[in-house]
Amino acid sequence: MFIQTEETPNPATLKFLPGRILLQEGTADFRSKEEASKSPLAQKLFEIVGVKGIFFGADFITVSKEDTIDWSLLKPSILGAIMEHFLTHQPLFYGDNSLCSSQDEDDPVVVQIKEILDTRIRPAVAMDGGDIVFDHFADGTVYVRMQGSCSGCPSSSVTLKSGIENMLRHYVPEVIDVRAIEN
Repeated sequence: MFIQTEETPNPATLKFLPGRILLQEGTADFRSKEEASKSPLAQKLFEIVGVKGIFFGADFITVSKEDTIDWSLLKPSILGAIMEHFLTHQPLFYGDNSLCSSQDEDDPVVVQIKEILDTRIRPAVAMDGGDIVFDHFADGTVYVRMQGSCSGCPSSSVTLKSGIENMLRHYVPEVIDVRAIEN
């Protein structure tokens, strides 16, 4: 098994590509060992000293590290844990995968916002090892959650304002502002 790695715009995050589909839809974001209790792989990765966040996308795993640990020390352990997980055919989740993000709304403005996020923005963000998830829309402001490598990334605020906000404002006149909320 060969697992590719890619750097992300966030220096504290690496993207691991195991060469297979992980999730058919949605994403899963783990910020602690407790949150990882539904995933044997996430639990195993949190056992590695220095790992502080795990994110599962459609076909990638993003791992965030503590600032005091160097990637040269972490990367071999992470690669080993991912490889062992898939070679032993363990499930990605125990039972129901309720951590995947998905929301349904009837408001036509919200439907349009989600459509733009899903078709134009999420694919670009996923290339960098992250995700953007719609939270809610209120008083002209779209609230989103930045996940994976985007969470805590130094350039995420620029991406949010220059890219995402401008695109949403262009296509959805009701949008005035876009704000990230912390997980």
